[in-house]
Amino acid sequence: MTTLDIILKHIKNKHVYIQTHNFPDPDAIASAFGLQQLLASKGITSSICHYGQIDSYSTNKMIECLGIEITNVDINSYSTSADEIILVDSQKGNSNIKDLPGDEIICLDHHPAFGNTNYRFSDIRPELGACASMIAEYFIENQITIDKNTATALLYGIKIDTANLTRGVSELDLKMFYTLYGLSDVKLLECLDHATIKLSDLKSYANAINTIKVFGDISFANAGAGCPEPLIASISDFMLDLAEVNFSVIYSYKDEGVKLSVRSSKDLYDSGQITKAALEGFGRGGGHPAMAGGFIPYTRDDNMDSMIPFILEMRFLKAISDHSPS
Repeated sequence: MTTLDIILKHIKNKHVYIQTHNFPDPDAIASAFGLQQLLASKGITSSICHYGQIDSYSTNKMIECLGIEITNVDINSYSTSADEIILVDSQKGNSNIKDLPGDEIICLDHHPAFGNTNYRFSDIRPELGACASMIAEYFIENQITIDKNTATALLYGIKIDTANLTRGVSELDLKMFYTLYGLSDVKLLECLDHATIKLSDLKSYANAINTIKVFGDISFANAGAGCPEPLIASISDFMLDLAEVNFSVIYSYKDEGVKLSVRSSKDLYDSGQITKAALEGFGRGGGHPAMAGGFIPYTRDDNMDSMIPFILEMRFLKAISDHSPS
């Protein structure tokens, strides 16, 4: 049996919900879209859903150009307790996913395993750079034709999550990238590659540049209040491009707390382990060796806001010291 055969065996309903993490990026959306096409080829209908706004210009353009139907459950209530949900690029119980009323029966993800949730089936491979590579593999091993839109979406998901094959790349990521390339709309990919930032995003970059603090090769910066989550991650990538920086922490104040994006040179630092250790007992965080995220819940006030930079610096520098090779 292939992995897709096992997935189908565990689906009882004729319709399922495919849920991404909150504020989904191209990899999450591509994975959900690809899975939707796979299920449709086997007679199962599905609805893709997420929680939170999609603020990235390029991600919205991807959705529009490829005709992807995705619903914001913050606007439309989705699922009942009798409904079945497949999680893609996310895991139940994590801080970055909305808990819907339905039953999360299957999890398909490339992030490190989170908790001990009992799914009917899970395919969790943290060694992969992109969840889209897993979905593409399902097509190939089942000899299911990949149409141009689906191939383009999956390829774009791999490109973004691996930073154009420069971050966390596995052999499967490379194999699927080159398989999908010949099936994709290359002109559309080029268009998406050049639609990554809006004029209004520059304010967040300016906030981060004006507040950056560097300790050795460790940097911290504030992207400003209410910075969209995909943009926080982009700015963290940007800071890691500095010659003097091998570990970047970017944060933004939200109404419900502080959101963080962490990037590092995985040969020197493990972002996932360090972020998890730094936020333990204070917030939640974790991820891959080269990229991680975190969240600190609290009720905002001026006194606490002024303490956050110091607390983050202290906690991360200690965690780095504790987890660095001796």
